[in-house]
Amino acid sequence: MRRSDRLFELIQILRDGKLHRASDMAAALEVSTRTIWRDMATLIASGLPVEGERGVGYILTSPITLPPVALTRDELEALRLGVLLVTAAADPALARAASSLRAKIAAVTPEAARDSGPDTFVFASAEVARAAPHLSVIRRAIRDHERLWLRYCSLSGRVSERLVRPLQLEFWGRAWTLTAWCELRHDFRVFRVDLAEAVDLRGGPFLPEPGRTVEDYLARLAEP
Repeated sequence: MRRSDRLFELIQILRDGKLHRASDMAAALEVSTRTIWRDMATLIASGLPVEGERGVGYILTSPITLPPVALTRDELEALRLGVLLVTAAADPALARAASSLRAKIAAVTPEAARDSGPDTFVFASAEVARAAPHLSVIRRAIRDHERLWLRYCSLSGRVSERLVRPLQLEFWGRAWTLTAWCELRHDFRVFRVDLAEAVDLRGGPFLPEPGRTVEDYLARLAEP
């Protein structure tokens, strides 16, 4: 857990106004008591209304709120739906992050603005489930400009191995696609991620080159 996330969780624990021992908070967050001492010193130094000391515990002396974001009910619903989409349709790392974000949004949303009606459900397709294990590697490769090796089975059942420069991930409501520059074909190709049998970082880094970027691909699509 990142320190910023841990500090947020500590604030949520303290919001009930009760006395909390450092050892109990350490057990809840799966860190050492010494780490909690350091984190609490940081929160107190930042101006958080907390009193306490080592060996005794910590208590929030006055209510705290996050700065208002002033979202409308429709904006809150759009945000909630977006989080649900990521939870259901992304790779496991992003899904966990989205689930955590949903809890944080709920914790700071005023009671009157919370949806009291039926919940919204987003169901992942079989294609999304097959793609999910590969998405984290692909996102990293796009971010770090790393070539990817794919073992790919086309819709016709033909299996091939490709070395590609990953450029862009897109979600189409049912399936994820990867736009890439294929080193084998020396051209742009779009791959269905759920049809990839294996995805691996291989081939080393690459630098964007004229004619081989996602902007070049989009410009080609716009040609009459």
